[in-house]
Amino acid sequence: MKYEIRYKPAFASIFVTLNPGDSIIAEAGTMTSMDGQVSMQTQFSGGLISGLLKKFLGGESLFVNEFSNKASQPLTVVLNQSCVGDIEKFDLNNGEICLQPGAYIAHTPGVKMGVAWAGFSSFFAGEGLFKLKLSGSGQVFFGAYGGITKKRVDGEFIVDSSHLVAYPANMKLNLKLAGGLIGSVTSGEGVVSKLSGQGDIYLQSRSIDGLVRFLSSKVR
Repeated sequence: MKYEIRYKPAFASIFVTLNPGDSIIAEAGTMTSMDGQVSMQTQFSGGLISGLLKKFLGGESLFVNEFSNKASQPLTVVLNQSCVGDIEKFDLNNGEICLQPGAYIAHTPGVKMGVAWAGFSSFFAGEGLFKLKLSGSGQVFFGAYGGITKKRVDGEFIVDSSHLVAYPANMKLNLKLAGGLIGSVTSGEGVVSKLSGQGDIYLQSRSIDGLVRFLSSKVR
């Protein structure tokens, strides 16, 4: 399988070339176009129980689509995300990565989808009770609103919760008020995420929540 991420960073799309026998699994609704000979099969996202947890408690789609090339020549599938922004690829090598709700786009065979308990603090912060966790070996594609920055963390790092896209599953994530109850309200920062450990995290330059607040103030 070959891929190319075009139109970065504002309008990124994934152009996937499937050689005979290749396949890729993608979030429901991400396919923009594909060759007519590509086979598509819909399945539960990570299995029935995992799919139900992600759908009703984690804010993710219940289904994923598997695109396969059963022909004798290369075929193309184009995948996209619903929001305007960048797309990144992460190589899993018997590791685990957690994605925030809405970031997942696709993965290759060899990667297993699951859920991990995010905690009640995550739920009250609007991030859901469960977080999406991908493990195994293969490639994971995820997207964000705005540009994506990779940041190396060695120790502790604080980021606004709505700007965190992906992080290693072995890193500890805690949600906290930005500056105490009064300070968090008056500063407008609200709840932030504190990550502890070592690894690469991915941040988005814009916030969907911030866009919603901006648009809401203009239509009142």
